[in-house]
Amino acid sequence: MAGEDRFHAKENRRRLFQPEDKVDYPFLLLVLLLLTVGLAVLYSASYAQSEYDTSYAISTKYLQKQAVCAAIGLGAMYAFSRLPSWFWYRSAWLLYGVSIALLLSVLVIGEEVNGAKRWINLAGIQFQPSEIAKFTMIVLFARLTYAYGQEAKTFRYGVLGFGTALLGILIPLALEKHLSAIMLMGMVAVVMMFVAGTRMKWLLAGAGAAAVFVVIYISFMGYAGDRVTAWLHPELDPGDTGYQILQSLYAIGSGGLFGLGYGKSRQKYLYLPFQYNDYIFAICCEELGLAGALAIMALFAAAIWRGYWIALHARDRFSTVLAAGLVTLIAVQTVLNLCVVTNLLPSTGISLPFFSYGGTALAVNLGEMGIVLSISRQRNKRKIQEDSV
Repeated sequence: MAGEDRFHAKENRRRLFQPEDKVDYPFLLLVLLLLTVGLAVLYSASYAQSEYDTSYAISTKYLQKQAVCAAIGLGAMYAFSRLPSWFWYRSAWLLYGVSIALLLSVLVIGEEVNGAKRWINLAGIQFQPSEIAKFTMIVLFARLTYAYGQEAKTFRYGVLGFGTALLGILIPLALEKHLSAIMLMGMVAVVMMFVAGTRMKWLLAGAGAAAVFVVIYISFMGYAGDRVTAWLHPELDPGDTGYQILQSLYAIGSGGLFGLGYGKSRQKYLYLPFQYNDYIFAICCEELGLAGALAIMALFAAAIWRGYWIALHARDRFSTVLAAGLVTLIAVQTVLNLCVVTNLLPSTGISLPFFSYGGTALAVNLGEMGIVLSISRQRNKRKIQEDSV
């Protein structure tokens, strides 16, 4: 393909890592701050559950597992920060095939956790293939954006091309009944298609079709319908479907302006389910108050803004779209999680990046930030002038 030949030729001529090539330190600092604060909040939110699960023998069960995954993620972040972007360009289709195979394998050998069959256990290591699939979709969309060039504005490439690639991942997720991952990946895909140049009328039409799909999906999936009912009227069933969101709102409300103090949450004592996972931000609000919650939100906003700044200053279109997609993934996850915890949206099962318990997600998120850091190395270089495809 002509686009691929141009990409490789230009990358081969480039001296990728000269001594003056440094990562973007503000972005690195923001990511490390998010990780550090996230681990501290996770410990506070999880130690009551940890003691209960271990007959009061260990208070750091979940923190220990998260710390191990954080170490793995930091290693991946460093390694990926040293890899040039063309590595991901060349690996896109291979990663895509592997991701689909892993998603399909969940249906056969997957383990069920909390009523959902979305995990695979290999050699004692449990991970969620959907986390890898999210990353793969972004890499593939970035490659397609570069390959399509101006043709991304046409229906054939801008809609059918991207849409077919997306369906290859969404169909296995639908078979897993993983609605939250479908929603998340659909939103990120729309943003990347917009950046690629897909016309707005087709994006709006796709959004309408997605809304119809969600309505139909919810009507056939009882648990999803219960979540919508709990979202609209949690007070009607405070002991069952509305219990979790009511406990979350109690935690947020009791925090006041400055909170009860770090480690002094009451709701984490087995009142609020998943207090160390999807609803960890409610514990933040209870212990740190409105001031602490706003500080955490500002930290996320700063990291996301800096990530987009890096994307805009990338040297080539592939790197720009890749960085933008990875930062958008963090942004969408953050917004959706905060909206769910505050009952602005029905429960989706989407975790808060860098904060919620989940080793696969944390390691993958840190690795993805390493790719953004790699792209930031070229921010002071002259942009490559790319020909229209």
